[in-house]
Amino acid sequence: MSDSFIQLTFFAAKAILIVVLILLLFAGILALFGRGREKKQNGKISIKNLNEKYKKIKEVLLEEILPKKAFKKYLKEMTAAEKEREKAQGLEKSSQKNIYVVYFHGDMKASAVSSLREEITAILEVATPSDEVVVCVESPGGMVHAYGLAAAQLSRVREKNIPLTVIVDKVAASGGYLMACVANKILAAPFAIIGSIGVIAQLPNFNRLLKEKNIDFEQITAGNYKRTISIFGENTPEGREKLREEIDKIHQLFKALIKKYRPELDIEKVSTGEIWSGTEALSLQLVDALTTSDDYFSSLHNQANLYEISYQIKKSLGEKVFAGGAKLLERNVFESF
Repeated sequence: MSDSFIQLTFFAAKAILIVVLILLLFAGILALFGRGREKKQNGKISIKNLNEKYKKIKEVLLEEILPKKAFKKYLKEMTAAEKEREKAQGLEKSSQKNIYVVYFHGDMKASAVSSLREEITAILEVATPSDEVVVCVESPGGMVHAYGLAAAQLSRVREKNIPLTVIVDKVAASGGYLMACVANKILAAPFAIIGSIGVIAQLPNFNRLLKEKNIDFEQITAGNYKRTISIFGENTPEGREKLREEIDKIHQLFKALIKKYRPELDIEKVSTGEIWSGTEALSLQLVDALTTSDDYFSSLHNQANLYEISYQIKKSLGEKVFAGGAKLLERNVFESF
């Protein structure tokens, strides 16, 4: 009897928690809508010293591996070496190359371009041609205009004569490669997905279904090609042909951009829409070397200053409540039922 009562109590407590979380979610949604669509996203630039990251990783491992006396000796030697290095440099870091690292995780809408533009702007305020900008791109592509803007952000670095490196650990296809091709140097992991240099447009058509249900569809336009293909109307051969022309124009722009930055490529051979592994992409000159971002940064952190730059958008209270409540609700629902 007591066990049943305890179980019932726990169940009731979880049910109450879920109800509270649902109410919090609704409160978050109302707060989001209450602020309106014209709300500006306020953010700030965040800088992470990657040299310190590698230093701490090494120290943590050596502390575990070495005897205490040997580890203390190592720390003493590192401190002395650092002081000597600072003395030789006149307490200035300008004698060392600065490498600014940016991460771009792309979705269909290239949403990360809103942060990328801020990150590039910040870097260009301080970077010089003796420095380097490294962008780790991970994207399967998406909307043409969005990825065109992302590529334009990277071209700002090239225009300032600052060396630009793009590293692809997983995928840079279609719009992702549109971004990557702007770089002076493209590095890719052996099994990364590279390519998909093509353009696609696809949509369903419900015209026959509407006719079957005796539903009329009216569309009024000004201009012969204001709407070439419709999802509800009856599409014409002329409309399809016009859309093909528009897609081909975009494809030609895509190829022209690649040719501008990588003139050694056989552009007709690689612009078929196919994808390749990093190894294959190297033989086709789509990339310049095979490596991972981990290896690249590890090889440089002793000879350059590495800074990871990110633009972090400050979330409103409603957004924080919504995000946190959603995670808690998901976890509790799956655990409870």
